[in-house]
Amino acid sequence: MTTLATRRRPAPGGSTVSRPARSGASSVGRPGFAWALPATIFFALFALVPLAAVAVLSFTSWSGLGDPEFVGLDNWKTLIADPVMLKSLWLSLLFIVLGVVTQTPLSILLGVWAAGNQRNRAVLSAIYFIPLLLSSAAISVLWRALLDPNFGIPGQLSWLFGDGNLLGTQTGAIGVLIFVGMWQFTPFHTLIYQGAAKGIPPVLYQAAAIDGAGMVRQFFSITLPQLRNTAITSIILMVVGGLTTFETVLILTNGGPGTDTTITAFYMYQQAFRSFDFGVGSAIALVLVVVATAISLVVVKVSGYDKMNSSLEGL
Repeated sequence: MTTLATRRRPAPGGSTVSRPARSGASSVGRPGFAWALPATIFFALFALVPLAAVAVLSFTSWSGLGDPEFVGLDNWKTLIADPVMLKSLWLSLLFIVLGVVTQTPLSILLGVWAAGNQRNRAVLSAIYFIPLLLSSAAISVLWRALLDPNFGIPGQLSWLFGDGNLLGTQTGAIGVLIFVGMWQFTPFHTLIYQGAAKGIPPVLYQAAAIDGAGMVRQFFSITLPQLRNTAITSIILMVVGGLTTFETVLILTNGGPGTDTTITAFYMYQQAFRSFDFGVGSAIALVLVVVATAISLVVVKVSGYDKMNSSLEGL
């Protein structure tokens, strides 16, 4: 409980004036470093140490057997001159952009709807969130069977899909991967927006209704601005997820046709676990870390997220 103590200070005329002094919550301050120590140790052991090991391996030649051989910058020179590496980076950026453009609007609309009190909302939300319970591998196998050109949906609707081989062209393969990613991860981001929408004070909508604002005006003038921080967090998660997508590409397209869907994460797998060149694979992994960090920092800087303050910050 916060207690008040009396404190006396001199007045301009020389007399003293009593003034209450606050103690308790204001003297507690922020938690010390000891509170963050367990998480810091965990992060160091399972993130920083492996990252440092990968950085060392990127300067070596190692097949997984024997001792790594130091080769200096040879792996990095190989990546710079590798056209597949450059193409994989552009494909990864394309996946990120398409993922954000398709998932963000749908997630916001569904999240705001799920935060309401509509009839049967809970049942419909539970059904829609089923993809969250499935692994990426299971989802990829499911859609691989559904999109089979002979026995799947495209084969039965030849008037719509032509020969039914959606994965046989770059445009079709990328479209399928984006659609499957949207089907899988939109419920996750919807859940984030649902929680944020529930936290918007109802008094804002009540005041807007009194002023004559309709549902559409309330959505664009109240809901979207209040979801700004959540949208930035969601986009950063999409960026990281887009750069680390692997199982879906492996099972659905295997990087094909040719190298038309060979994104950077999949190319890292090919170099390390198919070509057994862990040095080059480690260098690609470091490129992924740098690119993901750079894009996230750009998003935070451009959006002004680093200058936002929370009314509940600290103790």
